[in-house]
Amino acid sequence: MNDLITLRPQGLYCEAGQFYIDPWRPVDRAVITHCHADHARWGMGQYIGAARATGLVKVRLGKVNFFGLPFGETLTVNGVKISLHPAGHILGSSQVRVEYRGQIWVASGDYKVEPDKTCDAFESVSCHTFITESTFGLPIYQWTPEQQIFQSINQWWQDNANNGKASVLYGYSLGKAQRILGGVDRSIGPIVCHGAVEPLSQAYREAGVDLPDTFSATEITDKKELSKCLVLAPPSVAGSAWMKRFGSFSDAFASGWMQLRGARRRRAMDRGFVLSDHADWPGLQLAIRASQAEQVIVTHGYVPVMVRWLNEQGLQARAFQTEYGTSAESDDSVVETHP
Repeated sequence: MNDLITLRPQGLYCEAGQFYIDPWRPVDRAVITHCHADHARWGMGQYIGAARATGLVKVRLGKVNFFGLPFGETLTVNGVKISLHPAGHILGSSQVRVEYRGQIWVASGDYKVEPDKTCDAFESVSCHTFITESTFGLPIYQWTPEQQIFQSINQWWQDNANNGKASVLYGYSLGKAQRILGGVDRSIGPIVCHGAVEPLSQAYREAGVDLPDTFSATEITDKKELSKCLVLAPPSVAGSAWMKRFGSFSDAFASGWMQLRGARRRRAMDRGFVLSDHADWPGLQLAIRASQAEQVIVTHGYVPVMVRWLNEQGLQARAFQTEYGTSAESDDSVVETHP
């Protein structure tokens, strides 16, 4: 039996349905798993994605031909049934279930199995073939529960406020920043968001996600208030002129890569908080087992390690060489040595 989804230069392709999944080059019809830049690129003729992601699509891609499909509902394209199911990665992130002539394939996109307040929780979907990421596909990556991470972030923020220092927390603008907003203790002080973060946060609010009110950097003029604030900004602004307005501050970076001491040292920041929107090693294994798939295809991350481990477990495993994780502003899927 031929593969239902194959690899082409443009991306993952379903020939029977004549559509691509998260293509990295322009195509006529793209089913997108989520709105990070390495999975939702500009230039497609039509986009199909989760209805929950509609606001983010407008912010990230502008006026495009987008069809929003509610989670769990089925769309038939050229005889192929497509449905989207929560991936738990960011708002509107989806796994794509594709069914045709008795074959069921699921393309995971990026996912995490730990629930959080800012997106729909990961849903296991049974299939014959599961296409999975492997961003943190090494046993060393095992996340601490987010409640403990947010306790540490809140204590760091409170200690800095007590010492008259602003708290600058770097995290990717889409997904990570909103998860931080949803998890911190908003009573400690005002929260300032960089201009790259706020439009995305507003899209979350409009989708019904409870996020605290935030300020721009120019809206807080009182130095005492400024010294109590939490500043959320993308890592690209570290060391820029924009940072000078906060005077004395302590800085930190929130990412799964902070699990490694070497990564923390290279970032040269005061703190590193291990907070990722991707599945850790146990989470990857849990998702793969729950899919009940006989065949697993690994797309990005620690691909050889994951393929070898899965084959040792008796599954049929192989890889697709994709271009995911290549955008420096997308999310944790960017390799640790990049900005």
